[in-house]
Amino acid sequence: MHGLLHGRSQSAVHRRRVTNRVSLYNLPVRILLLNLYYPPDTSATATMAAAFVGPLAAKHQVTVLCGRPSYDPTERRPWRFWQTEQLGNMRIIRVGSTDYHRAQMSRRVLNYLSYVALSVPRALFTGCNVVLAMTDPPFEGIVGAFVALLKGKPYVYNIRDMYPDMALGGSLVEPGLLARVWEKLHRWALRRAARVIVLGEDMRSRIIAKGVDKRRVMIVRDGAEIAPAGSRQPAVDPDVIRAIRGDFRFVLLHAGNLGFYGAWDTLLAAGRQLAQDGVGLIFVGDGAQRAQLEAAAAGATNVRFLSFFPASKIPSVLAAGDAHIITIKRGLEGVVVPSKMYGILAAGRPIIAVAPSETDAASLGAQCGFGVSADPDKPAELVAAVRTLLADPARLAAMGLAARAVAYDYDRVKEIGKFLHIIEEAAHA
Repeated sequence: MHGLLHGRSQSAVHRRRVTNRVSLYNLPVRILLLNLYYPPDTSATATMAAAFVGPLAAKHQVTVLCGRPSYDPTERRPWRFWQTEQLGNMRIIRVGSTDYHRAQMSRRVLNYLSYVALSVPRALFTGCNVVLAMTDPPFEGIVGAFVALLKGKPYVYNIRDMYPDMALGGSLVEPGLLARVWEKLHRWALRRAARVIVLGEDMRSRIIAKGVDKRRVMIVRDGAEIAPAGSRQPAVDPDVIRAIRGDFRFVLLHAGNLGFYGAWDTLLAAGRQLAQDGVGLIFVGDGAQRAQLEAAAAGATNVRFLSFFPASKIPSVLAAGDAHIITIKRGLEGVVVPSKMYGILAAGRPIIAVAPSETDAASLGAQCGFGVSADPDKPAELVAAVRTLLADPARLAAMGLAARAVAYDYDRVKEIGKFLHIIEEAAHA
């Protein structure tokens, strides 16, 4: 009898604990988000911050501490020591950082430094229950850890691009004292974080390899806005389709940023070899490497470069390619995780990953049937992969169907739900 009563009392205690935990999660949380960019900036971190902050603010109180718009903004803001905007439960505080254009790299560093110098004091006097930092500027994860430490609050680190690994891989920083100190501080920030949110399995493996407890490293993918099953697909613009496809029999399309992370030499070498097959290699976008790529592709009649189309034309751009290229050069697997994969899947297009097999684009493509991969250092593998698809239209069509089917697993609404739960869990830990 005593054992039975004891067992019942333990069960009652357990139920009370679970009930208390659930009720705690229902309480509003004050979240302080630190990131230089926020709309009207158009950077990836600004776009994704806005996508996640809106749903957070629907339930909790969110303060976004950002800088003056400088990343190809849709509008500029005059200098003020700080400016405050209130949108329901969301407050945006913009400190008076410099706003040099992102192409001016040496001056862009001043944007970073002025933002940190002005945002840290403001953050210390802003009430919150949890500090959330992203990765603009590149050392913001370290800044966020210091702010959380000084405030005595839990810290959540949302890694969009992994630094200093990315800076070293792109030769933006040379190996040496600076890189070693940066890495040491970054590992300290990772250990300080109650939760580390990453973009994929490959990035998670990288973080765990740095000595972080795997139980604290959570995956939240960028995902894509998925139309309900059975709904009509967006209408495509025939002019956009013609501009991209030209007269090519088969179009390999790379739509996105042309940065240092891609296996561009492999792509161009394979593209030249595929000219005799009627294959066009089309780049839609811009970036730090575009000029060098155009120079390297000189004389290749089947390699073309187009500027970004307006956002309203993205469905047409995605529909124009027979297969989409996602590329990551060796050594940057898990450092860079291209979010464009999810939009391609939602459009039902096959993917060719010119990337190490460990990357999500390669491993998920093989596992789910929507893609094939090629070694980023071996143009011959890419040529063989494309010719295999050219010879097997049924397989190409099946890959497209698999892409659309798996896209529902990465619905952005679901991913936002995961993000929300992680923040709540960290705040109430």
